[in-house]
Amino acid sequence: MKQRKFSKLIDTVASKNFSSVKDMLQEVLEQIVQNDEILVTGGRVWQFDVENKGYRLLFQMGNVQKIKTNFVLKLDENAIFETVSQERTILADETNEILIKKGIFKYSASGIGEKIKFGGKRYYQYLIAVNSQVVDDDLRDTLNIVATVLTSKLRERRLSSSQKKIFADIDKARQIQRSILPEHEYQFHKYDIFGVTVPAEIIGGDFFDYLKIGDDDERLAIAVGDAASKGFGAAAEAMYIAGAIRMASTFQIKISLLMFRMNELINKIFADDKFTSLFYGELSLDRKGLFLYANGGHNPPIFIRANNKRATYLESTGPLLGPAPHSKFETHSIDFRAGDVLVIFSDGIVEAANNNYDFYEEQRLEKVIRKSMHLSPKEIAYTILDDVTKFSTSESKYQDDRTLVVIKRKEDNVSA
Repeated sequence: MKQRKFSKLIDTVASKNFSSVKDMLQEVLEQIVQNDEILVTGGRVWQFDVENKGYRLLFQMGNVQKIKTNFVLKLDENAIFETVSQERTILADETNEILIKKGIFKYSASGIGEKIKFGGKRYYQYLIAVNSQVVDDDLRDTLNIVATVLTSKLRERRLSSSQKKIFADIDKARQIQRSILPEHEYQFHKYDIFGVTVPAEIIGGDFFDYLKIGDDDERLAIAVGDAASKGFGAAAEAMYIAGAIRMASTFQIKISLLMFRMNELINKIFADDKFTSLFYGELSLDRKGLFLYANGGHNPPIFIRANNKRATYLESTGPLLGPAPHSKFETHSIDFRAGDVLVIFSDGIVEAANNNYDFYEEQRLEKVIRKSMHLSPKEIAYTILDDVTKFSTSESKYQDDRTLVVIKRKEDNVSA
């Protein structure tokens, strides 16, 4: 299941009006166990228990033998809890004899909520552990998203009674954000580029940027990101990340290394309930139109050939940035030919909803791009925004920031 789509599912489930945290965690775990795309056979949620110096079983479900109610895993018998505190999510072999007798041999566990200080160390408030037919990095990435979204929801529950919007600060943040975003239109040798962001609120968590690499004007980077959530917090995160990318780009490092360092920075600086998707690509003077890119959990941009209108989706080459340190990112490539169009977008485009709660989705976006790709990037972008606006309704609770960056090669590379 695509990471952004799955995070939206968990967010929707966790946003219901639950009477208790336990009820919320139960329903989320039930959704995970029942999801056919994840292949989870069972799961448990553990709560940190200061009195018993360990994690107490809160509840369990799925196709596993039942563990005794209020069973406690002691801290001094399970050093793995310290690893969870540092890594957020772990894949491990079960070592507790009682759990092994219950048929639990391999599992993945992730920390949720605030970290509690105990015995000079810090431990997550809750742990979610699952058994799966395949315990691998994909499962780790999935649990990282679950843990991040749930941590955010737990924090929202604590702050909802007292949280207020400070309009003066928001207005100042809006001015700062506008000053950071680049000019909409940009020309780089044989490429025309147009970008635009429409926030769902006064300010938003989407951002894009054009970055000159080096002093010879031979490379241009395009970055598009989407900080989780909306409003002031997401905007502050987006501004920080956009600035960090600008600074990192001056060192002219490889794309995969840049993404790795950005992930480490976001994981270290931001709280456990924050994550960001990021698409980063570089144009150059390469005669064949080479475009190198990495996709950290962002919506796959749509690349359409001018000669046959065939679409290619630039899928993720690494996880979302923030939840898991030490993540690796691959660098992939495409080649631009004359008239080819690449549209990079945030989920506010494809997840715009109408009165029937139907989503706009990638298939409709792809059709609009095909019909308008003879136009300029600016005209393509506004054609898409106009179609999204006609499709959606402002009353829908699913509205999100909308960002588009359109890149079009304007000459045949044979004459380059």
